[in-house]
Amino acid sequence: MAKVLVCKDVGTECNHVIKGQTVEEVMQKAAQHAKEVHGMAQVPAEVVAKVQAAIKDE
Repeated sequence: MAKVLVCKDVGTECNHVIKGQTVEEVMQKAAQHAKEVHGMAQVPAEVVAKVQAAIKDE
């Protein structure tokens, strides 16, 4: 089952949706999005935890 993350579910005002086949794929895409769009060179551990908790089944 595919996985989905809506950026605003992590506490931002960003409506970007990230989809992937696995949690790992979504996490990789989310890290790239955080870097490119939100200017986060390193994603803090507490944000990583929030992202993981916000990933849902599509």
